[in-house]
Amino acid sequence: MNDIPRRGPIARFFIGVWDAMNFTRRLILNLLFLLVLFVFLAILMAGPRNKPLLDRTTLVIAPEGNLVEQFSSDPLTRALERALGDKGGEVQLRDLVRALDAAAKDKRVERVVLDFDKLQAAGMASLREVAESIARVKASGKQVVAFSEMMDQKQYLLAAQASEVYLDPMGGMLLEGLGRYRTFYREGLQDKLGVDVHLFKVGEYKSAAEPYVLDGASPEAKEADLYWMNDVWQRYLADVAKARKLDVAQLSQQIDQMPEGIQAANGDLAKFAVQTKLVDGLKTHEDVDDLLRQRGVADDDAPGGYRQASFEEYLTQIDSGLRSVDRRPQVAVVVAEGEIRGGEQPPGTVGGVSTAELLREAREDDNVKAVVLRVDSPGGEVFASEQIRREVVGLKKAGKPVAVSMGDLAASGGYWISMDADRIYADASTITGSIGIFGLIPTIPRALEKIGVRSDGVGTTRFAGAFDITRPLQPEVGQVIQSVIEKGYRDFTGRVATARKKPVEQVDAIARGRVWTGAQAKERGLVDELGGLRQAIDFAAKRAELGQAGGYQVRYIQESATPFERFFTGFIASRAGGALMRDSDLARSLLAKASPQTAQDLRFLESSITPTRGVPVKALAYCFCGF
Repeated sequence: MNDIPRRGPIARFFIGVWDAMNFTRRLILNLLFLLVLFVFLAILMAGPRNKPLLDRTTLVIAPEGNLVEQFSSDPLTRALERALGDKGGEVQLRDLVRALDAAAKDKRVERVVLDFDKLQAAGMASLREVAESIARVKASGKQVVAFSEMMDQKQYLLAAQASEVYLDPMGGMLLEGLGRYRTFYREGLQDKLGVDVHLFKVGEYKSAAEPYVLDGASPEAKEADLYWMNDVWQRYLADVAKARKLDVAQLSQQIDQMPEGIQAANGDLAKFAVQTKLVDGLKTHEDVDDLLRQRGVADDDAPGGYRQASFEEYLTQIDSGLRSVDRRPQVAVVVAEGEIRGGEQPPGTVGGVSTAELLREAREDDNVKAVVLRVDSPGGEVFASEQIRREVVGLKKAGKPVAVSMGDLAASGGYWISMDADRIYADASTITGSIGIFGLIPTIPRALEKIGVRSDGVGTTRFAGAFDITRPLQPEVGQVIQSVIEKGYRDFTGRVATARKKPVEQVDAIARGRVWTGAQAKERGLVDELGGLRQAIDFAAKRAELGQAGGYQVRYIQESATPFERFFTGFIASRAGGALMRDSDLARSLLAKASPQTAQDLRFLESSITPTRGVPVKALAYCFCGF
């Protein structure tokens, strides 16, 4: 009988290590498999966290965050925010409008409660679109109750549309008017830091770059700003007066005499609001809950003790009722919101390449019969604007009608991308125009000298290194830049003249960088009709001969979520996923890394001085015309 050979101690050691590694590998793989299986089963079994909508439900509209045309974050980030209970990001205008419009027709919704205290950063055109939706709810016969603890005049424009408006006794609200004030950097940049900023422009009203070359607003800028702001303010007063059944002149007088009125009310802003009939009464949050509980259906498990659905829950109800397969022809909506920059850009910024690709997708999709370009932009780079405009022209050549719907702002480059549409719609309070071109070049030789640094060298021609910011800008180089800017202005006004079928001289008279409201722009032929997105969609569908509203669908064309984003978003929307993410330090750390947006003027300055494809002179069509 042969003995089995015994392994030595070294061999046994390595075999043991190998067995241990192999066991660990199998264990890790099995654990990963079980984790993936758990996630998959959680999604299948948990489902979305929404409950059925019962009769006599009170719909509570309390949006939190900035009112935007398009989310600037990806679906995964938004899902994480919702799972962590953070609602203070962004609210899409179209979501708010469609929730209100659906509520007006929904027999299960008995009344609507409005709380806009946490709705921020909205322009007048967007607010007026929401206000019209609230008015349609009220016109349907449903109660609309607004409550606020403290609101500004923009939030009040929405609250004023309600049947009843209540304010907290310790709260307040004031109608103070519109103003536009900017920070000016000339002294700090040039005198103290030694940074020379060279401005080249056409148009005495083109004031976007004034903060970098002046110590205060120019007379032309003040004249233009006050002209359009007065128009917007008078329209605001008219909207409030109509909603509250007040006299416009009396309302205006009350605002002018506000200090005396507040003093007579012993400094009580809430009491002053009641006296001026801007609100119907003073109630605490608990008082409003009692009122709604008496009028509605009691529900001890619901916040406030009455049957209700939140804005987010109601949106889920609306979306769950949509058909998964819709073969009707489409009216596509492409959103262009934010500054116009070159290349690929994320949502919240208009990219010359990325936005053009969305329009091209609409052109190449046989199911898309018409397109609406929703514009909310102060402008930006001329070349990027031209890339988008060419796609608008391409859509028209392909036989697909194009309508532009201007939001809060469609000025300068925002007008450039709009002008070739078959029909341009704007709200009466939309800010548009600012047809003008400029370039901005900083040089820093004086700043370097302050710390003992100088630039010197040689070049093969007198223009070699002419655009180096460490060297002074030569006069002949300035001539070149001004010629480029003037050519850009001729291109801009020439294209407007062709698109709007006007003589160039007539366009120049209303251009030169001047800003207009939508109503003023319509009077001057820059806008075709006053109206919002609904009107633009109706026109596009009619031009494409799609019949009545039920004969077509509206589809937003935007960057698609990745498969991982769709999977993870679905998981987070489930009960198990939401509970897991709420307790996840990892999720919180991911959200904490999201950087805040840079200030608008600094972003603009950075964009203006960054070379594009090696071209030293960048022509800009931009408007700092918000308020």
